[in-house]
Amino acid sequence: MSQGHSTGVFWRWWAASAVSATGSAVTAIALPLTALIALNANAFEMGVISAAGSVAWLVIGLPAGVIVQRLPLREIQVTTDLARAVALVSVPVTWWWGHLTLVHLVVVALVISFGTVLFDVASETFLPNVVERDQLESRNSLHSATLAVTQVSGPSLGGVAVQLLGAVPTLLVDALSYLGSALLVRSLPAVATGKPASWPPVRAMIREGWRFVSRHPVMAPCTWSATALCVACGAQIALVPLHLVRTLHAPLGLVGVLLAAEGIGSLVGAAMTPRLTGRFGSARVLLLSGVVCIVGAVLVPLGSGVMGYLSFAVGSALFNGGLVLLSIVTRTYRQVASPPELLSRVMATVRFVTWGAVTVGGLVFGALAGFYGSEVALLTSVVAVMAAALILVFSPIRSLRDLTDHPGRASDTQPDINVPA
Repeated sequence: MSQGHSTGVFWRWWAASAVSATGSAVTAIALPLTALIALNANAFEMGVISAAGSVAWLVIGLPAGVIVQRLPLREIQVTTDLARAVALVSVPVTWWWGHLTLVHLVVVALVISFGTVLFDVASETFLPNVVERDQLESRNSLHSATLAVTQVSGPSLGGVAVQLLGAVPTLLVDALSYLGSALLVRSLPAVATGKPASWPPVRAMIREGWRFVSRHPVMAPCTWSATALCVACGAQIALVPLHLVRTLHAPLGLVGVLLAAEGIGSLVGAAMTPRLTGRFGSARVLLLSGVVCIVGAVLVPLGSGVMGYLSFAVGSALFNGGLVLLSIVTRTYRQVASPPELLSRVMATVRFVTWGAVTVGGLVFGALAGFYGSEVALLTSVVAVMAAALILVFSPIRSLRDLTDHPGRASDTQPDINVPA
């Protein structure tokens, strides 16, 4: 593939990913508001819809890698985009007919959740096939920056759309975003994948992906470090709104401004990653990200009044900036260090472990906050952030400049099952 053609393919991939991510961010606001406004849902029902929107990583997080490997990458993305679009269109249609129910919304949330899992794994597996290896980090950096922008702007766009159009009609706009993404992905070249005469058992393929990740001398500590950080992320997701409103007594209008610090930190971290890794090396930047995350996590719950607001904003920006540094560096390494026949399973395995840790962190520290308050719980979650940094320090990574400097060990990285790429 020529350089110019490769660049054009990347920008179409990037546009599809950005449009799809924006639609997901808007849906995250519009779907719960639909339950609240159109069906007068109570707190428990809202919790059910929220759980339905995130349960897919726990259910098919590991099998997703096998599914993606066995099916054409481009077609998986198109199909999941179309499935999510149809699911969203069904909501206003049934609402106009007067038959919209909570069960229907839960099913829609499940379709979107499962579709997003498959789309994300396929998308991350697709990228290394259309981008030169030496461009992967900069492309991943741009992708992460784009996701940070959608995290900041998506909920705001959703709120404006709901105010102008109403919660239910806004879902039609979301559906259009998935259709746009499907058209862009359809324009991408098909990625050729070899197919054996017969596939190994699903469990064997999942186990092979797990063994590769868990035994790799560099990828394993990166994964366990990210998992520990995600425990702290779960604590922040569950407790930050409570902390801002009930502990810091922030006005509702200010809450949105303070929460935007997360996206700003992510955006800055993504923009700085290529420059930092080029100057200092990816392994050293990874160690730096651990220190930045610790400082940020400590600052998030400190102070009261105006100083509390400032401490939260700075801490949130630092924590999420460090998190994005780690995410880009480790994701790029996985894409270049994984054998092509294992890449989708490696991506799915890491996502399953890390995103599952978010749920665990929310439950554990949410329960702790019930006894001791949000400030104590958030400060306690710093232990998980420190553990993430220590995992990296006490691994082979501490002696490297770049993660790719480690030669690996054949026994750890050689696939057990011969599955053609």
